[in-house]
Amino acid sequence: MKDKIFGVLQRVGRSFMLPIAVLPVAGLLLGVGASFTNEATIAQYGLQKVLGSGTALNSLLLIMSSVGSAIFDNLPLIFAVGVAIGMARREKEVAALSAVIAFFVMNVSINAMLVNSGQILADGSIADFVTEGTITSMVGIDTLQMGVFGGIVVGLGVSALHNKYYRIELPNSLSFFGGTRFIPIISTIVYTFVGILMFFVWPVVQNGIFALGGLVSGSGYLGTLAFGIIKRALIPFGLHHVFYLPFWQTAVGGTLEVGGKMISGGQNIIFAQLADPTVTRFSADAARYFSGEFIFMIFGLPGAALAMIQTAKPENKKVAKGLLISAALTSILTGITEPIEFSFLFVAPVLYIVQVILAGSAYMVAHILNIAVGVTFSGGMLDLFLFGILQGNAKTGWLLIPVAGVVYFALYYFIFKFLIVKFNFKTPGREDEGETTRLYSKQDVQQKSSGSSIYDDQTLLIIQGLGGHENISDLDSCATRLRVTVKDADKVEDEALKASGSAGIVKSGQAVQVVYGPQVSIIKSKLEDFMEHPVYDVPKEIQTEVIEEVPQEKVTGLVYAPIQGEVKDLTETPDPTFAEKMMGDGVVIFPTEGKVYAPFDGEVTFVFGTKHALGLKSDEGLEMLIHIGIDTVQLEGKGFDILVEDGQTMKQGDLLGTFDLAFITENAPSIATPIIFTNLEDQALDVKKYGEVRANEPLIEVK
Repeated sequence: MKDKIFGVLQRVGRSFMLPIAVLPVAGLLLGVGASFTNEATIAQYGLQKVLGSGTALNSLLLIMSSVGSAIFDNLPLIFAVGVAIGMARREKEVAALSAVIAFFVMNVSINAMLVNSGQILADGSIADFVTEGTITSMVGIDTLQMGVFGGIVVGLGVSALHNKYYRIELPNSLSFFGGTRFIPIISTIVYTFVGILMFFVWPVVQNGIFALGGLVSGSGYLGTLAFGIIKRALIPFGLHHVFYLPFWQTAVGGTLEVGGKMISGGQNIIFAQLADPTVTRFSADAARYFSGEFIFMIFGLPGAALAMIQTAKPENKKVAKGLLISAALTSILTGITEPIEFSFLFVAPVLYIVQVILAGSAYMVAHILNIAVGVTFSGGMLDLFLFGILQGNAKTGWLLIPVAGVVYFALYYFIFKFLIVKFNFKTPGREDEGETTRLYSKQDVQQKSSGSSIYDDQTLLIIQGLGGHENISDLDSCATRLRVTVKDADKVEDEALKASGSAGIVKSGQAVQVVYGPQVSIIKSKLEDFMEHPVYDVPKEIQTEVIEEVPQEKVTGLVYAPIQGEVKDLTETPDPTFAEKMMGDGVVIFPTEGKVYAPFDGEVTFVFGTKHALGLKSDEGLEMLIHIGIDTVQLEGKGFDILVEDGQTMKQGDLLGTFDLAFITENAPSIATPIIFTNLEDQALDVKKYGEVRANEPLIEVK
């Protein structure tokens, strides 16, 4: 249960990255635009003729500022779409459109409830008894002030609906509205009621948020310290986005009136003040959730990098220097610290504990020093220049950052150097003989924590066989085989694919089909996980390791015809994978009736997601694949109605499902239906009848 929750939280955190990724460009536009249209700044530098009101540059900069503000003003909608895309498993564009629709529907429903309750008057004004700041305008709709929480509620809910229903089949009379078309429909219905529900629920939640925000604000410097420590401690788990976002974007991070509007969230407050020319000093209370990052990202961690360089072995110092300087520059310029952090986290977790404490204290020090420098994404030099230096020391107190930074550089350097030498930590350049000097990644950390490779040998072999993850441009599967499009067909290694357990390989230009049998869906899922989080060093032993096949026990039995039609030898199947018996021996039936019956007593082992294929197992142990049509996976379930599910028991003659012969004939390459035995060990098949056969007639005896 804990692992499941953790996995969901990781997915949610990753889904936040898409909308968060737009913040740097928005901040850049707003920072540059607001800085160089500020009359005081223009006058200070004597730039009236170049940047003064009415000049072409002034007009352009005003547009830039407005564009940046527009992004921040509409973050809830951006989060709704971004989270929906991030959490949707397939057909992400449908999830995005549905999220937009749901967002509008929810807020319109809330608006109607506000009007009906008298909180919004007939002339569009807000009633006097309404608490200031609780109602706002979102994309032109007066609604409750939910901030990004409103967008996240939409994104998570729509993605859940999408993942559950995007392949839904409706009755024939409503079939046009099935599949992905159903998602915006169900989203509209659901979020009409979600909007009504939020009218009653959100004020309660909002009061709780305000109370939490008050608690955080009331905790003073110790609260800032706790925030910084927790945020850095969550970095290895990928959950830091889930933690800090409420402080940046909601009332948990405080509420302040700026330009006559109530603004919630530390980052929102700073950027609202940035855009307001009347503000003379930015709020350090709002900025305490990020200003400290400049201290340890620009100064502290480079000190740690220097300590690791100086403690490297002489023979490795040159390589370590190159790697660590690059990682330090990344931290300084962009605020991306993972290359440094994950290196010492992997080899010496004690050093990461030191990093967490020092980084957390940097947040507190910045708060104590009343530093108020904004960030878009992280505390690198670019953000320091835009939101600190350009805004002036009077507004931000940025000059205190290098003062504190020098102290933190020394702290990181001496503490790290002492601990590395004292405990002989294997930081980059201090590896044992024979080990490669390198920086580590998050995947290495995950691998170490699990005690084994995060990917099994089969997955690594397949990736190797396909020419590496960067060579894969598209990955899909049908009931028996991987369907892969590669960038360079010459990089495909047949031997590695065969060693991974493949029964056969079919190549056509850049299209590669690798046959694995019914377990291919599991293999595909593992490959998708790899593609999402690839490892960069495949162990050398994997390159030659062959996955051994476990000898099969001989099983026998009588099999009845599952489908009415014309029976032919399997070699006459218009598909080389089946015709060459890569999956196993059997027959092919050209159906004349769209019904599938149980060929023996046994169990349904799997129903493929697109319903075109069934896996069955007899009580005697015979394993069978029924694949209705050729390349029918492309039909995405249309034309099929399967009446059974995974794990269901069956009796010979039970109706397992139906299929639309005319539709499949028209929309698939062939209606040919291979009947394959997947677990035979050099056993003879006694086909009782070729040619026309009725369903439930004796068809094959396995001897």
